[in-house]
Amino acid sequence: MKEHLSVLKHKLDSFSDVENRGTSGSDSLETVPSPQQSTVDLSVIETKFEEFPAQPAPHTITQEELQFIEGCLQRWRSEVEHDIRELKENIAKILCSIEQIYSHPVLSQVPYQLHAVLVHEGQAVAGHYWAYVYDHIRMCWMKYNDISVTESSWDELQRDSYGGQKNASAYCLMYINKNLPHLIAEHTDANPGQAVDGIHALPQDLKFYVEEDNLYFEHEVEEWLEEESCKIPAATSESQEFSSGTSEAPVSPSSQAARSLSSEHAVISKEQTAQAIANTAESFEKNGVEAALNDAFHEEYSRLYHLAKEEPISHNDPRLQHVLVYFFQNEAPKRVIERTLLEQFADRNLSYDERSISIMKIARARLKQIGPEDMDMDEYKSWHEDYSLFRKVSVYLLTGLEHYQHGRCREALTYLVYAYQHNSTLLMKGQNRGVDENIIALYRRKCLLELNEKAATLFESGDDSDVTEGLNLMNELIIPCMHLMINNDICQQDLDAIEVLRSRWCSYLGQDIDENLQQKLSEFLPRMLDCSAEIIVLKEPPKIRPTSPHDLCSRFAAVMESIHSGSAVTVT
Repeated sequence: MKEHLSVLKHKLDSFSDVENRGTSGSDSLETVPSPQQSTVDLSVIETKFEEFPAQPAPHTITQEELQFIEGCLQRWRSEVEHDIRELKENIAKILCSIEQIYSHPVLSQVPYQLHAVLVHEGQAVAGHYWAYVYDHIRMCWMKYNDISVTESSWDELQRDSYGGQKNASAYCLMYINKNLPHLIAEHTDANPGQAVDGIHALPQDLKFYVEEDNLYFEHEVEEWLEEESCKIPAATSESQEFSSGTSEAPVSPSSQAARSLSSEHAVISKEQTAQAIANTAESFEKNGVEAALNDAFHEEYSRLYHLAKEEPISHNDPRLQHVLVYFFQNEAPKRVIERTLLEQFADRNLSYDERSISIMKIARARLKQIGPEDMDMDEYKSWHEDYSLFRKVSVYLLTGLEHYQHGRCREALTYLVYAYQHNSTLLMKGQNRGVDENIIALYRRKCLLELNEKAATLFESGDDSDVTEGLNLMNELIIPCMHLMINNDICQQDLDAIEVLRSRWCSYLGQDIDENLQQKLSEFLPRMLDCSAEIIVLKEPPKIRPTSPHDLCSRFAAVMESIHSGSAVTVT
């Protein structure tokens, strides 16, 4: 259809060229007098022809010949005008057909929306690929470029996709059916792209395969995280430059673990450290790398110290922004703080430019000068372990609250229970070591009561599958949580909540229920009433990948604000 349109436009252009060349056709016709308008003087015509040089043309024209030519020109003009009108009508019809090609009711039954755009930059034989994918949780476009995942915009997507300005253009557009519930934001997990409801719609054999594969992937991630946590930065030619030919003493396991954690915290804060280095450009040019490192060190030390002294507000926890804020608020030894900050500047991930590399080398050289007598590495390790646990508690708490506010109490409860357990360990060392335990306990009770009511409702239905699901919920989740609560220091509100849970199930004892239900109740109830009868271990929730301080602070602010406003949280 588009090829036909191009042919018609070409024909129309050819007619336009003829009209625009010299005198237009209409003007030519107007210069030819009709027999009714005037009488031709043949002697005058003959005189005019004699004035021109000799050429292969008639010297005279008769009245009959003139009338014949006029008739031909008028007929040809009518035919050309008819052809032009017909061409324009056909072009208009084709344009209308193209515009309405997808307006047919048969083609408008399923609403689709653009979900992903794959972009290629380069040539046919070589190039680079990246993708834009719409994040339904964040309500924005995300750019996936190798290991870099960043928030993007529709304008950037268009610039890369349409081509023309640079050697890049989109080569594949992916659309999704908006009517499929597991592809929209309300039915996805808090982690982008993880559909939680869609798996239940799969056939049983495929569902088992997906669940098994997900479990294998979780184990693989856990193993990778454990391996990464044990890694020590390998010695390179750069670090050997500072050794001055001397060999280093063997590193103790506690030193290795401490350096691993501190290196992890350095990576988490690398954007802030990079900014501190960027602020020393003038000092670096005027006074050299040593002075630049000193200035960056003192400026960052001062900034984080004042940040730690700011009055806390409900929607912001500055401890999430940097490990040193946590250390300052908990009065960590100065030597621990200074070594931690020095390791921030010695991080190899700061190799952005010549200034960063030079500062990194000097910082690493200074670290080598700190001997065992200058630093208790067990103490150093203990402080970094506490901060790692604090971040873990914070992530567990935020994830649990996000699940709860989206109606996923089962997932929320496990995170909240373990957040409370780990947080209790921190609070034993000081009030500022952990988070407010009251908010964890409150939503832990809310989840327990709602899940208990759901399990009781399933039990009352009498349907075998519902009864089994309800009892599994009690045995695998609620009762283990009760055990953990009772075996620790428990507040009065938690005791009252546990009594409500037990009373709900004890109420069935005086009722006339099905014999099968009565049998299952008699097997299940003792485990609920006597939490000391056996040791029950609740499986720890899935591990969550480390997030940047900015993302963690944004989530914290969004969750805390939603708690006070009573609306479900949406993290952007």
